[in-house]
Amino acid sequence: MRQKRTQIRDHRAESALFFRRALVSFIGIIVLVGILLTNLYHIQISEHEDYQTRSNDNRIKVVPVAPNRGLIYDRNGILLAENRPVYSLEITSEKVPDLEATFLSLKDLMGVTDEQIERFQRERRRTRRFKSVPLLNQMSEQQVALFSVNQHRFPGVEVKAYLKRHYPYGEALTHVLGYVAKINDRDIQRLEREEKINNYKATRDIGKLGIEKYYEDLLHGTSGYQEVEVNSRGRVIRTLKYVPPIPGKDIKLNLDIELQLYVKELLTEREQDPETGEEIVSYKRGSVVVLDPRDSSVLAMVSSPSYDPNLFVHGISGKKYRELLNDINRPLVNRVTLGIYPPASTVKPMIAVAALAEGVITTRTTRNDPGYWRIPNSNSRPFRDWLRWGHGKVNIHKAIEESVDTFFYQIAYDLGIDRISDWMTRFGYGEYTGIDIHEESKANMPTREWKQARFRQPWYQGDTIPVGIGQGYWTATPIQIAKATTVLVNRGRVQAPHLLKDIIDEDVEMPAKFEDYPPIDNVDPKYWDVAKEGMRLVLYGPRGTARRPFYGSEYVAAGKSGSAQVFGLAEDQEYNAEELEEHLRDHALFTAFAPFDEPEVVVSMVLENAGGGSSNGGPVARRIFDHMLLKPKASEPEAATKSTKLAEVSQ
Repeated sequence: MRQKRTQIRDHRAESALFFRRALVSFIGIIVLVGILLTNLYHIQISEHEDYQTRSNDNRIKVVPVAPNRGLIYDRNGILLAENRPVYSLEITSEKVPDLEATFLSLKDLMGVTDEQIERFQRERRRTRRFKSVPLLNQMSEQQVALFSVNQHRFPGVEVKAYLKRHYPYGEALTHVLGYVAKINDRDIQRLEREEKINNYKATRDIGKLGIEKYYEDLLHGTSGYQEVEVNSRGRVIRTLKYVPPIPGKDIKLNLDIELQLYVKELLTEREQDPETGEEIVSYKRGSVVVLDPRDSSVLAMVSSPSYDPNLFVHGISGKKYRELLNDINRPLVNRVTLGIYPPASTVKPMIAVAALAEGVITTRTTRNDPGYWRIPNSNSRPFRDWLRWGHGKVNIHKAIEESVDTFFYQIAYDLGIDRISDWMTRFGYGEYTGIDIHEESKANMPTREWKQARFRQPWYQGDTIPVGIGQGYWTATPIQIAKATTVLVNRGRVQAPHLLKDIIDEDVEMPAKFEDYPPIDNVDPKYWDVAKEGMRLVLYGPRGTARRPFYGSEYVAAGKSGSAQVFGLAEDQEYNAEELEEHLRDHALFTAFAPFDEPEVVVSMVLENAGGGSSNGGPVARRIFDHMLLKPKASEPEAATKSTKLAEVSQ
C-alpha cells in the first residue's frame, strides 16, 4: 500500500514537471510567433515602400540611350561627315558558359583573329559587368547572315547595330574634320572632371581631333533613357518608360569641298610606271590655306600628305598605326596649324608697316645695297643679301618687290628686337590664331626674355638682324602667315580664321559669331598702302621676284614669296639646290591676295624642301586664284554632283 502511494506521488510529480515544461514551451512558441508576426507586420506594413523600391531596383533597369551625332556640311550643303549603320558582334561574358571554347568556335566560323580577341579582353577588363563588349566591328552583310544562322550555338553572343561616323572624302579632310573614335580612360577622366560623364554612358565614340573635337558639345547631343523590366536572367521583358535622346546639332563649315579637293590635287603628283603602266601617286610635303579676308573664313585647309580618318573610327590596327607614326613624311601632323617654319621674306611687308609707323624709315628713304650689310661700327661678319652683287639704290617699294635683305637688316637694327616682337605679336605671330581646332602651335616670336629662359643667354645685337627677314629664332605656322596677310589686307583689323559657318538647329541655320581681336591702330593708312603696293610689284613689277607665274593674269593680285633655310651656309658657301639632297633644300613659302583693290581671297602656303618660294609657290597660288576668280559659278546641284564624283575618286 505504501509502495503504491509512493508511485502515485512520483507520477504526480512527473506530471507536474511535464506540465510546467509544456507550459514553458507553449509560452516560448507564443513569444516566437509574436516576434514573427511583429516582424512580418514591420516588413509588410511599416517598411513596405522601402522593400518595394528594392524589389523594383532588381526588376526595373534604367538603360541610357545614345543620341545621334550631328552631321557636318560644307558651305554649299555637301555632306562631309555622316552616320552610317554598322553591325558589331558583341559578347556578354557573364552569359557565356565557356569563353575560351566560344573564342575557338568563332575563330573557325567567323575568322576572328588573336589580335581581336586580345583587344576584346582589354576592353572587357575596363567594362562594367553584364555589359556587352564588341569582338568584331564593321561586319559585312555576309558575316551577319552567317552568324545569324549559327547564333543558337553561342549563348551570350549577339549582333548589334549602331550608327558609326563615316567620312566620304577620306584623307582630303582629315586635318580639318579630325575624327571620332572609341572613348578611352583619358576621355572618361576628362568627362568626369567636366561633370559630363552621365551624358556619355550610352556613347561609344567621342571627337578626338579637329572639328569633331572642338565642337563635340554641339555635335554629341543629349542622352535619353528607357526604364525596362527584366527577368532574373537580365533579359528585357517590356519597356515601362522611354525618354528619347536629343540628337546633336548639325553644323555647316566655311569650307568649300570642291576647292579643297582642287588644292589637294595641286599637291599630288601622278606618273605612270614605265614597266606596268600603272599610275603612281605621291604627295608633296606641305600645306595650303585659303581664307576669305572679308571675314577670315577658311575656304580650304590642306595638309599633305594625310591619312584616312575612317581607319580610326573603327579601331586602327597596331601595325597600321605604327606605319603612320613612323612615316618620315609625317602624315599625322596638321602642317597648316602645327607645321613650324621660319616665316622668311613673307614678313617683309609687315616689317615695313612697323618701320614706317615707328619712323625708322619714311616712304622716301633710300639706301644702297652692295650685296651685304654689316653692323655699324663693328668687325662682325657681314650679313649677305640673296643677290650676291646687290640691288643698287633701294627704297621701300623696291625692297619689297625684289625682297632686298640688306634693306630689312638695317630696319631690324634700327627697330630692335623689342619693337619688332611687339609689332609682330600684334599681327598674330607667336600667338594662337584663334582658329576653331585645338591642334595649333604658337610657334615662336623671339624676345629677350624668351632667349634668357630658353638658352640662359642674353639677347645679342646680332640675334636681331636675321629676324628682320623672318629668319633666326623666329618661327611661324602657315595659318599665322595667312592671318598676318589678312590683317595687312584689312589695314590692321584683326580676326581669327574660323571654320564654322552656321549651326543648324531644327532646320534653322544660325550664323556662328566670332569676336574681333584688338586692331592695330594709330597707323597712317598710306603705310598699309605702301606694303600692299610693294606686294603688287612682287607679282607685276619689272624685277618682281614672282612676276613670271602671274604674267598675263586677268586680275591684279599681290603677294610675297619666301625661302626658309633648312641649314646654315658658311660665309664662302653658295646655295645650289640641284646639288643638295631633297631634305636639305629650302622650304618654299608664298602668301598672296586677290583681287588687289577689293580682296576676296588670301592664299598662304609652305611647300617643304621645294626650293624658291616664287618659282614653286607662285604657280600654285596663280592656279588657285584662277580657279576661284575666273571659273563660271556652278549651280548648287551641279557643284554637289561634281563634288560627289570627286569624293568617289578620292576613295
